[in-house]
Amino acid sequence: MKHQVKTTWKGNMAFEAIVNELPVVMDASPEHGGANQGPRPKELLLAAVTGCTGMDVVAILKKMQVELESFQMMVEADVTEDHPKHYTRMHLIYEFKGKNLDKAKLEKAVALSQDKYCGVSYMFKKFLEFTYEIRIVE
Repeated sequence: MKHQVKTTWKGNMAFEAIVNELPVVMDASPEHGGANQGPRPKELLLAAVTGCTGMDVVAILKKMQVELESFQMMVEADVTEDHPKHYTRMHLIYEFKGKNLDKAKLEKAVALSQDKYCGVSYMFKKFLEFTYEIRIVE
């Protein structure tokens, strides 16, 4: 199996990637020659990890019959000062909101995503320190 993405330069620092037949525009900030028309590529990696693990967690919790009022994730990554600038550490916060949420089920769903299903987390763990925490908002 292979994944394929086609990316086309749109002028200045903007690029459009076609991902699963959907456009994703990336651009640089004005101070780096862009027009801020889209996210930076490196930050899209952070979005990818939250999307990957988030889909896993929602699917697992659905099978466990856990009903959420809301679910969000925040991820922070440390970036090197020198080029090539890259992530060295990443911390992901899972924040669940709902009534009478079973903490053990939330922990199991997150652990299954992190340890078995999320390929994006798996790749990151190969080259950086990756940590996470779970928060429950009543």
